[in-house]
Amino acid sequence: MEPRRVGVFDILRYARGANPIDVIVDGYPNYHFLTASPNHSHPKLMLEKGINATAMVTGPDGPRRPVIAIRSSPWKAGHATNPWHDEFDLDHGHVRYFGDHKPSTLGLPGATPGNKALLEAWALHAGTSEKDRALAPPLLLFRSSTVHQAGRSVVKGHVEFCGVAVIERLEYIVQRDRETNRSFPNIVLDLAVLDLADTGDTLDMRWIDDRRDATLTVAQAARHAPSSWKRWATQGRAAIPRVRRRVVSSRVRTAEEQLPAAGSAEEQVLRQLYNHFEGRKHAFEMLASRVTAQILGGTGAVYHDGWLTRAGGDGGVDFVGRLDVGSPGSNTPLVVLGQAKCVSPRTSIGPDQVARVVARLRRGWIGAFVTTGVFSRQAQIEIIDDQYPVVLVNGRELVEQVVKMAATNHGGDLDALLQTTVGEYESTVTHRRPEEILFA
Repeated sequence: MEPRRVGVFDILRYARGANPIDVIVDGYPNYHFLTASPNHSHPKLMLEKGINATAMVTGPDGPRRPVIAIRSSPWKAGHATNPWHDEFDLDHGHVRYFGDHKPSTLGLPGATPGNKALLEAWALHAGTSEKDRALAPPLLLFRSSTVHQAGRSVVKGHVEFCGVAVIERLEYIVQRDRETNRSFPNIVLDLAVLDLADTGDTLDMRWIDDRRDATLTVAQAARHAPSSWKRWATQGRAAIPRVRRRVVSSRVRTAEEQLPAAGSAEEQVLRQLYNHFEGRKHAFEMLASRVTAQILGGTGAVYHDGWLTRAGGDGGVDFVGRLDVGSPGSNTPLVVLGQAKCVSPRTSIGPDQVARVVARLRRGWIGAFVTTGVFSRQAQIEIIDDQYPVVLVNGRELVEQVVKMAATNHGGDLDALLQTTVGEYESTVTHRRPEEILFA
């Protein structure tokens, strides 16, 4: 039987009296069919409230709450029943969700069933052991959706699936009701929406079935869980940047797009570069510096060569340069910090390696990372998504620039270019603070 799957941004028909057997209701996927347990052995997973926690089940390894369904109603924001504004940024995997304490609620923020369930879940989501995190209830996110039928807008009865999330942060806050001007306590959660890319941005609802099955251990109940959930449960908070949902930019390149075509002359050049510097990788920093100068200087700005750092003590920086942006009489100098990695052409440079350059940048500085290899998808996403001022030069771009340099300065003789580069290495190595390039 085809597994029941629900995709991010799918609009579902949520009708209270709908039969959980019907796959489609009124032209939309039936919410109750997608969330119904096998043989309908468990109560319906309802969305009548903002926070909908399923009943606890006791499995072979102890009690657990299977899931918490969160429903946000944007059209109610600012009303007495919903005086707060939830924020959904699904492209960057972040939701800011306010608890269900209201101005009329007596007691502390945990007095309502919804907030109480979230506080209990937070204790597990913030757990320091894999056991606690595995027991943590996943949060299924929905928001009310307006659809258009027969020329009219239908506000109620439809929800949009927004993914599955873990609690990244929980805060106690004080809000003010706009109608009564009364302040009241509440909680607000920062939720990390998990990446479901490996399953086509869909969630296999059999995972939720298994979590509600009291005959299964929590480990057995994870057999249909998203890989991002499993990674988070294993690694904890440190894994969140790697498992967070992010819409991949068109600027992200595959490994094939970052390398010369197989069997091409350019592929031979890349292999020659790697072989030439493989036994003297520090000298590759000289070539990387020259390539960076050509790329940045080709934008209309003026690039000034600086120096190479000493091997072993670079702290993530292999070369330093300066880029003067503007006209000769009116410009601003930018420090350029560069990193060079001579690796086997299909070797992937990960985000941790690129982060070493990012960590050294100050306001107004830019970075460059030059490699004979490729940059991993995650490394590219973090640079693009976080808008770090770092130029990534992959193996394919490196070859294009080197071929131009050889043609311009050495009559197309690549060997001559490489010999000159190696010969210049020793004379450019020094130990100076990067900011000194501003006065050079």
